[in-house]
Amino acid sequence: MAEFGALDAFLDEYLDLSIKGRDGETRTYRIEEPSAEDGVRIERITSLAARLAAGGKAPDSPVLGDEEERDLYRMCLGDQYEALLADLKWGAFKHVSLTVMFWVTTDKDTAAQFWTTGQQPGKAPNREARRRASRGSSASAAASTTPSQASTSGTRAGSQPRSKGKGKRARS
Repeated sequence: MAEFGALDAFLDEYLDLSIKGRDGETRTYRIEEPSAEDGVRIERITSLAARLAAGGKAPDSPVLGDEEERDLYRMCLGDQYEALLADLKWGAFKHVSLTVMFWVTTDKDTAAQFWTTGQQPGKAPNREARRRASRGSSASAAASTTPSQASTSGTRAGSQPRSKGKGKRARS
């Protein structure tokens, strides 16, 4: 018969995130795991968003209202919500919130991947980023490997050579 060890032996109960605030100081914020009730609500909200995204079309109305979005961030950030709201600009606040949301709904590795890349784990970069990347790398490769276009002027037996410039005579 299998024996189960203590549940807390492998669960992560908090995230420590180092964040530079508006004042330029870096602080470490400890984000505690949400309550079971909040965890269920976060899971339900993100599952709905994932189903909408999987449908491939944008919803007709916002998935979350402003107050619901604040509640989602409040549930994710717990006791650190007010401190982070006061200390961070919007981009950093949202990044922290989404990192914690990935931790709550998936795992610490997925959250760490988002934290370092800003990219939704498992999702390809947006089309514009892919284009920029391909232009940068393939443009130089294409320049060195693409052969010059062949001449289309053709030559016939007995024809005179053409001059290289307009109005200028070819040197012999």
